[in-house]
Amino acid sequence: MKVLVLGAGVIGVTTSYYLAKAGFEVTVIDRQPGPALETSFGNAGEVSPGYASPWAGPGVPQKAVGWIMDKYGPLVVRPQVDPYQWRWMLQMLRNCTSERYALNKSRMVGIAEYSRDQLRALRADTGIAYDERSQGTLQLFRKQKQLDGAASDIEILKQYGVPYQVLDKAGCVQYEPGLAGVQDLFIGGLRLPDDETGDCHLFTQALEKIAAGLGVKFVYETTIKSVDVSGGRVAQVRTDKGVFTADQYVMALGSFSPLLLRPLGIDAPVYPVKGYSLTVPITDATVAPESTVMDETYKVAITRLGDRIRVGGTAEVGNYTPEPTAPRRLPLDKSLTDLFPKAGDLAQSTFWSGLRPMTPDGPPIVGPTKFGNLHLNTGHGTLGWTMACGTARVLSDQLAGKASELDVSALAIARYR
Repeated sequence: MKVLVLGAGVIGVTTSYYLAKAGFEVTVIDRQPGPALETSFGNAGEVSPGYASPWAGPGVPQKAVGWIMDKYGPLVVRPQVDPYQWRWMLQMLRNCTSERYALNKSRMVGIAEYSRDQLRALRADTGIAYDERSQGTLQLFRKQKQLDGAASDIEILKQYGVPYQVLDKAGCVQYEPGLAGVQDLFIGGLRLPDDETGDCHLFTQALEKIAAGLGVKFVYETTIKSVDVSGGRVAQVRTDKGVFTADQYVMALGSFSPLLLRPLGIDAPVYPVKGYSLTVPITDATVAPESTVMDETYKVAITRLGDRIRVGGTAEVGNYTPEPTAPRRLPLDKSLTDLFPKAGDLAQSTFWSGLRPMTPDGPPIVGPTKFGNLHLNTGHGTLGWTMACGTARVLSDQLAGKASELDVSALAIARYR
């Protein structure tokens, strides 16, 4: 059976790998000249199921006002003459309740934990290398209020049996010695020891080669124009290089998925939220992060990737323009220089931005559509790297007619009806 995967980011490439392993004949189409050159290129580097949480939560609307007014704040909203932006923001506000937050987080933690396990199995099977580390995530709290507010997240971690540690200053320094000289800046942290780190771009490039070895065909520099349907099924995909046909189709185009789905009458509430990162060469490894430190105040993740530090954060709700905006670098610079001031050379850093495909409730959209041969794997937001292997594996099982090891029916687009 032939499957056409639309998109060669980490989601599309990982989907193609699992489909090929299941015996499908797979082709992947992407407009870029290679894999993982957009959103997957410079993300924060976290594989963090323990930190998988929706952005919509109780108290967020009030916090957002302060964030928008603060030059170091993690949120920027650039209003557009776009009804889909306004609707997405209203949908997100409706999810800012304790009940919906708990439900959405439970859906995210489940698939994220499963995905981390699948990544470990893939690593063991293939020997793939991508500057990976398995030393956990440390969520660092500068204020007591932040530590107190973690109680609801801890309850969900307990519910799913996710290991965690609540640490004082000394405990934080035990796992991240580079913080020893700045203990006056924080009061404690929440450590998630099963989280991992790694370079998503390196991973996707390496997995593309492995998938190609399994027979996957990658077609690059090809722009998708439309998905054409007939008789209740997808008939073909029209591109600037001609028409492609298959038996089954997988939409894995991130923020751009809705633009191709709307003409088909499929309303996927995915909207681009621009994220930023710095990649900084390490100058003193003894004071650099060992794994990921999540600065809760600025919502910035500082991650060790080989001989580099990746600093990722900021949410800019605006449009489909991927180019970075200079002021958005400020919170990244501040978080790194506050916590690891002597670890890297900021003068030699690379500044990057990419479009995260966010759903208003948080979980991705994975599974079938009203067209029997069109399937979705999109809307992963900031957690595409974390959830890639899990969502790809369950989608592959669905196409193969196998019972999945994890019930992901709650992730289907039907939840928005």
